[in-house]
Amino acid sequence: MLAAILTLSGTNVLAQTKRSDDFRARYELKEVVVMSRHNIRSPLSSGAAYQRVTPYEWFAWSSPGSQLSLRGGVLETEMGQFFRKWVVEEGLLLDNYRPEGDEVLFYANSRQRTFATAKYFSAGFLPFANVEITHKYEEDKMDPVFTPQFTKMNDAYREQVLAEMQAMHGGPEAWMAAQQPTLTLMEEVLDMAHSPAAQNDTTHFWYDDTQFKIEKGDEPKMSGGYTLANSVADALVLQCYESEDFSAFGHALTMEQWRDICAVKEVYDGLLFTTHAAAVNLAYPLVSRIREELNNSGRKFMFLCGHDSNLASIGAALGFQFPETENALELHTPIGSKLVFEKWSDGTEDYVAVNLVYQAVQQLQGRTLLSLDVPPMVLPVTIEGLTANADGLYRLSDLDTQMGNVMAEYDAIEDAPTTVRSATQPEAASQPADIYNLQGQRLDTLQRGVNIVGGKKIVAN
Repeated sequence: MLAAILTLSGTNVLAQTKRSDDFRARYELKEVVVMSRHNIRSPLSSGAAYQRVTPYEWFAWSSPGSQLSLRGGVLETEMGQFFRKWVVEEGLLLDNYRPEGDEVLFYANSRQRTFATAKYFSAGFLPFANVEITHKYEEDKMDPVFTPQFTKMNDAYREQVLAEMQAMHGGPEAWMAAQQPTLTLMEEVLDMAHSPAAQNDTTHFWYDDTQFKIEKGDEPKMSGGYTLANSVADALVLQCYESEDFSAFGHALTMEQWRDICAVKEVYDGLLFTTHAAAVNLAYPLVSRIREELNNSGRKFMFLCGHDSNLASIGAALGFQFPETENALELHTPIGSKLVFEKWSDGTEDYVAVNLVYQAVQQLQGRTLLSLDVPPMVLPVTIEGLTANADGLYRLSDLDTQMGNVMAEYDAIEDAPTTVRSATQPEAASQPADIYNLQGQRLDTLQRGVNIVGGKKIVAN
């Protein structure tokens, strides 16, 4: 396995572990800001609907619902050790460094999985220091800084967000319809036809009743059958990581099929969090914080820990072009991935490199010990509208201007009373409730027996 990982990682790793001696002679690493997604967790709710769509037993998760798993803790410690080796190699920190003053800051959302991820990373990163993880609320409460919620709203702005959703990949229905072969595969793998859900819910995934709710003080939300597909895809991928097995319930699946299953979830996240109009609002607190950190001359290392929605919305707001991942199940923001801002100086001007750092799926399953010789995956992130120099670095002043422009876009959103409405299309709210049979097929009228009407079970005689 080690040889396989070296082959997978060694030929693709850029930036952090591949800086030349000539580069180091011309630039000095001044600061690193890491925006991290939490590592492997159990499914979001132990009593979720995903458990009812198969007659098989799911993996025995090592943590309560939504919390960091034991494997996730081990993996994050290993990632922290890799970062320690890297910053020591670059001369940013000394080995076994103990922070002085405010040179190092760890700040996590107050969810258990994010706080624990930061804690495990800090143990690997600074093993000789008892690092305090800053968090603002009691356990499992959401910190507004990390909550991708709308803090400003008006009717015209809501329509703009919905219009961008409709324009994305041909619109929600087209994007979801493209997942149909994968949804069918998931039904077969789960043996959904013989599941508890088949008795009184459904034997199929469906998506043509999708609606969105875009309201102030809340995250963007999706309702309808596709939310079940998203939950099940999430649980399947987590089981793949935890079980160290690329098969699911006895079905051998290829890497491409697993990436397709991940794409079901990424469609869900993409629609909710990656339109530019929405992201400017959702990511504002974190964009502001990262901008502040990159201009903080007294900071050497900053670790922020949140969620994939945070990475996605930051990227969409700032025009980051995430690379399509290699050796990962997720296409853009793998579990435990880090958006890494490296601040370099040539003695006259400051520059920034932005990378996506994550553990390859083989490293996740094998709990590989990471080092400069066996690194995680490191892929460069390009920034739309900015030009990198010959060394792949962007001027910090240019990125700062881009961040300032995004914050100005947020400031320009008028906060006004709105008409509450949830819809994927302007006319959807006035349509009668959709009717489905237990097989997930859409009906024109009620049929004898159990029907699903507006998300509720109705019995017709």
